Amino acid sequence: MIPLKDENVTLSTPILSYSIIASCIVVFLIQISSPGYTSGNLFYSYGVVPASLLGIETLPGDLEKIDPYLTLITSMFMHGGWMHLIGNMLYMWIFADNIEDDLGKVKFILFYIASGIAAALTQVYLNVNSTVPMVGASGAISGVLGAYMIRYPRNKVLVLIPLGVFTQLLKIPALFVLGFWFILQFISSAGSTGEGGGVAYGAHIGGFIFGAAVMFFFGNFLIPKKAFFKALTEKGDKKKNPWIQD
Repeated sequence: MIPLKDENVTLSTPILSYSIIASCIVVFLIQISSPGYTSGNLFYSYGVVPASLLGIETLPGDLEKIDPYLTLITSMFMHGGWMHLIGNMLYMWIFADNIEDDLGKVKFILFYIASGIAAALTQVYLNVNSTVPMVGASGAISGVLGAYMIRYPRNKVLVLIPLGVFTQLLKIPALFVLGFWFILQFISSAGSTGEGGGVAYGAHIGGFIFGAAVMFFFGNFLIPKKAFFKALTEKGDKKKNPWIQD
């Protein structure tokens, strides 16, 4: 099930969401032009290495470019390959704009970074002795997905269901699309130790739970009240009201 777009309109241009997408693309282009990308050294220098972060292992001097704690930030903008980048940016493009619209610019970027850190620390906790570097925006984006599911569970998402000759396009409530994605992370993580590389399912799970919890417990406090009234007065006659689900 591949999401393609949602039907949720926004009241403002999601400048930060677009900027994050652009930054990830630019960083990836820089990555693939670097000799360290092919050798893997780049990932050890700027990705999260659990054992290094916790002080269990020390990276060789030529690989330790920055403080291990700073890799919690740098790793969010790096990706392992084109498909890794495209998959993450697709989810960012579809779901992040509404969360940015709700929270506002400053709170959104803080939420995004916090989600990424929470996701990375979850993966570190599950693999404390791992020396495999972790990179990708998926942990932070998972936080966005968790927040979206809590905020807009009934909003319709257009998804592609690839079943060969029976491939279909369907509109499905976000609760089922993102709920299915979350369950899939648990199922996939059951067959993965995380020690030999691959997908950091623990980061996906941790980021999603963090984002959902923040929106569930603090959403009413974080989202400005004026956004509600602005949605009713300014969008009522122009577009479908984003605050009324059907």
